[in-house]
Amino acid sequence: WMPKQEALDRGAVALFGEKYDDSVRVLTIGDFSIELCGGTHVRRTGDIGLFKIVAESGVAAGIRRIEALTGAAALEHIEAREARLDEVCRALKVRERDAAAKAGEIIKANRRLQKAVETEQARAASGAAGGDLAASAVEVGGVRVLAARVDNPDPKAMRALMDGLKNRLGTAAIVLAAVDDGRVKLIAGVTGDTTARVKAGPLVNAVARQVNGRGGGRADMAEAGGSDPAQLDAALASVPDWVREHLQA
Repeated sequence: WMPKQEALDRGAVALFGEKYDDSVRVLTIGDFSIELCGGTHVRRTGDIGLFKIVAESGVAAGIRRIEALTGAAALEHIEAREARLDEVCRALKVRERDAAAKAGEIIKANRRLQKAVETEQARAASGAAGGDLAASAVEVGGVRVLAARVDNPDPKAMRALMDGLKNRLGTAAIVLAAVDDGRVKLIAGVTGDTTARVKAGPLVNAVARQVNGRGGGRADMAEAGGSDPAQLDAALASVPDWVREHLQA
């Protein structure tokens, strides 16, 4: 024990925001740590028993806080964790050492199944929507041209719908658009037998420029975005004439 100022003059570390009495307890460890200490003290480490760290966090720049349990409380904590682990092992029907690997297998399998479900849902949705949209395609110079809005703005769903429409229409140039939270999403697709004359990149950009946007991609598939949904209908209406001009070029 010593006066607080004397301890600080010796280089003792005080925690910012903590209040100390004029007389303080100073804990010195070797020649590398001198700290003011107001915590619980024991005569020997054996009095502490088990010491189990249960949390660690940052409290300020360069300062970490460790939270731990000791003695009987630490034992109760570990016993509770073991009980939960036993429940997991029984549910997975594995031994403790195999629990982590088994859980990883289940997670991977679940992800594969989820992707398969999403794919099937997108395929089913695109099939139903594709039939209705295909009927509205117009023929321009031997090419089926379709420019339409769709309800689902999800990029995967739009791509799946595009693939379905290409298969339905045969020789085709297609532009699909959706509005999501005030933003325009565009995707253009051109069948392989038409890309020599009409390319998806310039096509999607021709529409995107009219809705204050731009994009790009391959000759057979391209995507773009825009910020002016009010001009979308007029932009889509311009697609047949744009295709006609490029087929005649």
